[in-house]
Amino acid sequence: MTPRWLLTIDRLSGVVGQAFAWLIVVLTLSITYEVFARYVLNDPHDWSLNAQVMMYGTLFMMAGAYTLSTGGHVRGDVLYGFFRPRAQAAIDLLLYVVFYLPGIVALTWAGWTYFQDALAIREQTFSATPLPLYPFKFVIPLAGALLLVQGLAEMTRCVLCLRRGQWPPRLHDVEEVDVDKLRAMVHVDDATPSTGASAAQGDR
Repeated sequence: MTPRWLLTIDRLSGVVGQAFAWLIVVLTLSITYEVFARYVLNDPHDWSLNAQVMMYGTLFMMAGAYTLSTGGHVRGDVLYGFFRPRAQAAIDLLLYVVFYLPGIVALTWAGWTYFQDALAIREQTFSATPLPLYPFKFVIPLAGALLLVQGLAEMTRCVLCLRRGQWPPRLHDVEEVDVDKLRAMVHVDDATPSTGASAAQGDR
């Protein structure tokens, strides 16, 4: 059984990630309008590219904790999947302690300093129509803090797996469709008549 507080952290990461995922829609509409304005109306906007870069950067950063909570990050070790859960947990815990935690703490600390410097001078983009840049830089420590909390939750999962010998369950989320499983679910043997067809033949 997964501790409730672990699932609460997963839900937090999920809510934040799914909320910022709507930036995909905003970004798509923004790019579409800018292409229309540039090539049809002949009226491009100098601030558009900066806004799009900031939206994409925000989306990328704020999706990190959500992706980690669902186990969606790419793994480069092809042998990992063949290990038993306890071996996987030991490897994960070692990597979290040696690499993940120091890197995320450094990201959060440096990002906060980076944001404070930008806020102090009310930093803006270098364009004819400048956009405020310091709110975007606040995303760095915010995303780092979420990744840090989610990382601690993942380390706890590793410890639980080492004790129990199996991974604690995660919250279920949208997954890619497995075509083979879907085909097996809806497969109907042509040689076996359906119930409706049998009943119809019996009436005759």
